[in-house]
Amino acid sequence: MTDSKQAYPSSAIMSPTTRFPDDFNWGVGTSAYQIEGSASTGGRGPSVWDTFCQQEGTVSNGDHGGTACDHVNRFREDVALLKQIGVGAYRFSISWSRVMPTGEGLVNEPGLAFYEQLVDELLLAGITPWVTLFHWDYPQALFEQSGEKGGWLNPKTVDWFAVYTRVIIERLSDRVSHWITLNEPQCFLSYGHGDGTNAPGLKLPLAEQLTAAHHALLAHGRAVQVIRERAKTPPTIGWAPVGVVKAPASPAQPDIEAAQKATMDVPTKSLWNNTWFNDPVFLGHYPKPGLRRFGKDVPEFTAADMEIIAQPVDFLGLNIYTAQHVKAGDPGDQPTPPGTPRTAFDWPVVEDSLYWGVRFHAQRYQVPIVITENGMANVDWVHTDGHVHDPQRIDYTRRHLKFLAKAIDEGFDVRGYFHWSLLDNFEWAFGYDKRFGLIHVDFETQQRTPKDSARWYAEVIGNNGF
Repeated sequence: MTDSKQAYPSSAIMSPTTRFPDDFNWGVGTSAYQIEGSASTGGRGPSVWDTFCQQEGTVSNGDHGGTACDHVNRFREDVALLKQIGVGAYRFSISWSRVMPTGEGLVNEPGLAFYEQLVDELLLAGITPWVTLFHWDYPQALFEQSGEKGGWLNPKTVDWFAVYTRVIIERLSDRVSHWITLNEPQCFLSYGHGDGTNAPGLKLPLAEQLTAAHHALLAHGRAVQVIRERAKTPPTIGWAPVGVVKAPASPAQPDIEAAQKATMDVPTKSLWNNTWFNDPVFLGHYPKPGLRRFGKDVPEFTAADMEIIAQPVDFLGLNIYTAQHVKAGDPGDQPTPPGTPRTAFDWPVVEDSLYWGVRFHAQRYQVPIVITENGMANVDWVHTDGHVHDPQRIDYTRRHLKFLAKAIDEGFDVRGYFHWSLLDNFEWAFGYDKRFGLIHVDFETQQRTPKDSARWYAEVIGNNGF
């Protein structure tokens, strides 16, 4: 970035919107391994994350998700908190190995019963469940079937995932109509099968990472087919990749065009991009820049594969937390100016990231957008007055929602916003050090304390974004 303080002042592009659409979905999100706990009870089988956490040095402080937020035992309390905040939608994921302990074959009735009870409790509270089928916790038993190169590298995963999806649809689709197939394939493949910093800890060459990615895309497509064929209520289906956003360094048209090109490029020999995953889903083919970049590492695929992957879906979910700025004629990301606000994850706060992420993806794919994750890690604790004061999270969210409103003002079809996260939770390889929640969790006592941001978000929802 140049010497300008940030991309440009928000006042330069803000519009007077004070309310979101009447049918806008205000929600929060969580994932199974990060909050559920009860990792070895109730018939649940281990996932790759249980195994990964047992390995020395893989997770900060030796933390693990064995108890996490004890959500399995406290879900009614947590649903009451959701109702208190006033959300109309709750995005949660299902633990594959809680439902099918070995990933295939035997179905664990207590595991299914837990999710049925959770859905019933949500509906009783007037909250719409949005179910994510896979949020990183691959069954360990399936992984072990293929030795060191298991997981998504195994083509059998496509069929296994379709069978698992059928089990869930047959039991929950009479009450659940909103479905998300996979969460953040860029992350669980790049970090889990690329650099080994996440479960299952594999360090595969690029060609094998791309093969695993192709299997994940096929699994997504097969899951969509199963949902369409077997859902008992009309389904609304999407998926939730990372939104890798490049924002213009200035409002000049050349910078905007450079940012759009960069957002939709495959700039490196890695999976960290948008189009390698979204082009097959929405356009039915891999992007040409990616085919050129990856060359001989691209796996073999057929027209039939692409037809499966490109099953019609109803929305694109985007998980967006930050962005990098680009400038026309200056290749690469611009340096972040000194003093730029940063989250506890050291991610720069780029308030217009939602606007550009929505705009660039909507223009390319012509589908409704849902912000399936947005939030910040903060340094939160219970103050001596008994409250948790987190003004940074409030300011972060306010800034981002203003720019989301701008995207809606300009006619982009944005259907919902899910704040990440409801609860402070197990933040993968970072353990319990990073707090994203609207609700503070004391991991020793499991005491829940709504933060100031929870009360603020409740007011936003109550006034529909005012």
